[in-house]
Formats: sequence, C-alpha cells, structure tokens
Amino acid sequence: MLLKTKYEIGPIPYSEYPRPQFRRENWLCLNGDWAFTKIKQGEETKEFTETIKVPFSPETLNSGVKEGFALAFDEKLVYEREVELGEAELRGVTLLHFGAVDQECDVFFNGKLVGAHRGGYTPFTVDITSEAKFGKNLLRVECVDYIEKFEGARGKQSSNPKEIWYTPQSGIWQTVWLESMPENYVKDLRIYTDVDERRVTVLSDCEGAQTIRVYDGEKLIIEENFDGKTISFTHDFELWSPENPKLYDFTLETESGDKVYSYFGVRSFGMGKDKSGTARLLLNGKPYFYNGILDQGYWSDGLLTPPSDQAMLDELTMLKEMGFTMVRKHIKIEPMRWYYHCDRLGLVVWQDFVNGGGAYKFTHVAAFPFLGFHHKDDDYKYFARENEGGRVEFLHSVDETLQALKNCTCIGCWVPFNEGWGQFDSEMVTKKVLEFDNSRIVDSVSGWHDQGVGKTLLKSLHTYYTPLKVPKNTRPVVLSEFGGYSLKTHGHVFSAEKEFGYKVFKTQDSFVSAMEKLYLKKLKPLIQKGLCACVYTQVSDVEEEINGLVTFDRKVVKMPVKAMRALNDVINACGREIE
Repeated sequence: MLLKTKYEIGPIPYSEYPRPQFRRENWLCLNGDWAFTKIKQGEETKEFTETIKVPFSPETLNSGVKEGFALAFDEKLVYEREVELGEAELRGVTLLHFGAVDQECDVFFNGKLVGAHRGGYTPFTVDITSEAKFGKNLLRVECVDYIEKFEGARGKQSSNPKEIWYTPQSGIWQTVWLESMPENYVKDLRIYTDVDERRVTVLSDCEGAQTIRVYDGEKLIIEENFDGKTISFTHDFELWSPENPKLYDFTLETESGDKVYSYFGVRSFGMGKDKSGTARLLLNGKPYFYNGILDQGYWSDGLLTPPSDQAMLDELTMLKEMGFTMVRKHIKIEPMRWYYHCDRLGLVVWQDFVNGGGAYKFTHVAAFPFLGFHHKDDDYKYFARENEGGRVEFLHSVDETLQALKNCTCIGCWVPFNEGWGQFDSEMVTKKVLEFDNSRIVDSVSGWHDQGVGKTLLKSLHTYYTPLKVPKNTRPVVLSEFGGYSLKTHGHVFSAEKEFGYKVFKTQDSFVSAMEKLYLKKLKPLIQKGLCACVYTQVSDVEEEINGLVTFDRKVVKMPVKAMRALNDVINACGREIE
C-alpha cells in the first residue's frame, strides 16, 4: 500500500492557528520565507546568503536550504524577516510566540534584544509590546546548537548519527506567530475534569468579569458570568475515550474584549484493581487495556518537523484505522495541533520528556540491565549526569513541558525517563510531576533501572530479545516497548548499506506472519495474566532503523492497515474482557 506522501509546502507552511486549545481570531502567522545565514559566533552578520522556509530546520529538504547544511559548535544561525503591523496587532499587548527553537536562541525586535530561550523542544513567548510599532518592523532570531555538548534536552539527535541516534537539526522548527490583545487579557487556562460528578473547572489567569459559553456541537449548553479566576459547572457530559472521543467547545470572553476559544474532554486516568485483585490501569474509573505504538515523529524531508498539518492528521488517522488506542510520543514534543488531532480522533498519548545529559555508556545504560543489574539513579557519574547545570536545565524543561501540555485531553501518562538516558533522581522528578499534575499516570522509569518509586507507579518493561512475560508485581505491569520487527523495503530506505532492527524479515509475507504470531500467540495471553498496556516499536522507520510499520519516506505501508486492524481488534476485544 502506498501513502500520500507529497504534501504541498505553500508560501506560508502551517498557516493553521498553532494552539487549538487556546485560540484567538486576531493573530499573524510568521512562517514562510526568512533571510538566513550562518556565521562564526562573535562575528557580525555582513549579508544573508540564503532564504529559508520557516518552520523547517536548515538541515531538512523542506527548508529550501542547499543540501548538506551542517552547523558547527562555534557557529550560529541568523534569521531575519520584516513584520508589517497594523492596528489589529497593536491593541494593547503584543506577544511573539515560538513553537520550538533548537537549542538556544536570542530574539531581537527592531534591533533590541527582547527575549531568549534555552531548550530545543518547548514553546516560549516574548512580550514585544514596548518595541512593536505601526508599519514595518524587523524580527531577528539568532540560534546556537551544541547537541551533546549542551547537557539540556537534545532527544535522539547526535553529532555521530547511527542506529537509534539520528541526524541533528537546528534552529526554528515549529510555528512562529504573533498576536495582540487588550491589556487585561486571558494569560493562561487550566482545565480540570471530574468524571464522577461530571464537573469541569476552568482556571482563568485574568482579572475582572468574564463570560464562559460551553457548546455541544452547535448547541449552547452552558453560559455563566463570573468575576474572579475560577468557574466550575456540571452537566451530563459524555465521557471521552478512544471509542467515543467526545469534546466540548467553549469560549471565554473578558469585559475588556479578549476572547479565547478552547475545548475539553471529560475523562479520568488512574490505577486500581480488577475483580480478581490484579493491578490494572483505568480509564474513567474502569479497567482498560491501552494498546499502543511508539511514535518518534521523524520525517525524511523535515526531520522533527512533519511536512504539514495534514501529514500529521493523515498518519494519526492511519494509526486509528489500524486499531491502536494509544500512542507513546517518544523523546519528542510535537506541535500542539498534533495533540489536538489525538484529542479529536481518540488516541490516548503517553508523553515522554526529552532527555539530556552527558555521553551514554552502553554497558551502564543497556547491557547491565539486560543481565539483570540495575543501578541507583542518585549516582550521577554512572548515568553521565555529573553536570549540575544540565540537571537544572532538565528540571526546567519538565516544568515547560507540563505547562505546555497540561490541558491536552489525550495525554494519559507522563514518562520522565527512558532506558536510563540522562536519568537522575527519578523519585524527586516523579514527585515534581505529580505535584503539578496528579490526574495522569506516571511511568517514572520506562524500561530499565527501575527504582521502585512509590506504589502509584508502573512496572515498565522493554522486551525485544527475551520472551514476553508478566512478572508478579503490586504495580500495574506495562510492556512499554516491544516488537521492533524489521523489513527492509528497497528504494525506500535511508541507507542501502546500514540497517538496525531487532528481528529482520526478508519478505512482507513473513513479516506479517511474524506479527500475527507476536500479537495472537505471545501478547494476547498476557492480558488475562495482568498485562495492562503494550507499545509496539514503531510507527515508521527512522534513518538506519527499519523497524517501522511504514517506511521513513512514508511511501510504503509495510504492515497492511487491514492486517494490523485485525490483530488489534483481537487485542482490544481481549482487553475489554478485564473487569
């Protein structure tokens, strides 16, 4: 089966409003062509040598930058573009938003430094009210990227990409946009839902009188005025689930004239026991089996940036049609519209935090756990976390990640650490996550180096080479990575010579047959024995990794949609039998 893989890159890529859960009508998309160059750090920009298509990193095909671009550690990227502002953009407060810039950047507006940010995966906002003027303005962004030399979040990017480590990218890789509001505006929203009482509470960071209107489709079902920062209301809300992804739209309007469009789904995630006393994961208070797939979100023509909003939607729709109910977003934070599509389609998301730290030691991080040896994660040297600044940077990125994604209906689990990569003080980090948000599950340490933190967390297993099994444990047991079956599809691979996978098959027939055996003979019996979730590796091939259900260029579906759906239907039906 072939996928639609040619997505038109128009003059203004990603022209959709970037934050569907916090949307305003008055905004200006700043994606598109920017003047671009790279210079030595400490030098002045003499001229711009190229044009780049924002929001694609210069290392990508979709950026329009000449092939083979690479940024050295002693160089920096410089972006510039003119911004035309009128009365609509100068209403009182003018904010400049960045979805993500990798890794560090300074932002200048009309020649003045107006903001800076560290961390390549999280969104940030710069207040340019005092510098913005009617007519032409000049926006400039300068970026540096140190990859491993910077011990903050770098994910799976590597200056020596191979196997499970990938080509590094730099600079702006998510939408840049501007919006303007009156001086008294809604700065933030926090949405809480209570399944038992069918209650929704909205915290609005704004002073003065406000009006909330809640809609079921086109029908207005709630309208209330309140003066303060909190509004709470009940209704016979339908519960959100993968089988019924019901969302309710609402608007919040201030007396000063600011109006925000948002939505919510009423659902709960948790842990409990089934009738036999086995620890289980819950959805809306009932045992639920989460049938998931690992998604790294890398694209052959855009690296971390999908070619378009439609491309994200098409791939998620395919996963839904394949019968998956959950996606583990692996070591990446997607654009906010990706989570919006998961909300609408009904895909639960297990969200990883993006790792950092020093150089990985394969023996420490991978080999010893495989032999049954686990290590305490307060040993910073063992996990290459000696650098205090890097640890502080990670904790800051945790705060930013939680803040950015806090209202996403789809997110059911936070995953602070994966396989020991940059792991440290996981008990403290887990408590930090739960203090901010105790409404989701936490997979404290996914895979290896389990610290046994608390009774409220998971027993999280990664199993590729050994038989699948469910060990006895008081915690819910999840298979947070498994499979990784590989099928090389000639003409659709990153490298003709190099490949990485856990079990290699030569033909599609043998690949499909092996998947049937894996799901029906090995996985299915484990559900009644206590398995609570599974995450198959993975959605797509990524560079040398060829263990995806589709190829890296997204042109070939290696595992036919109907065949995968048939397997998942059996797994999901078995999951529905647990009570």
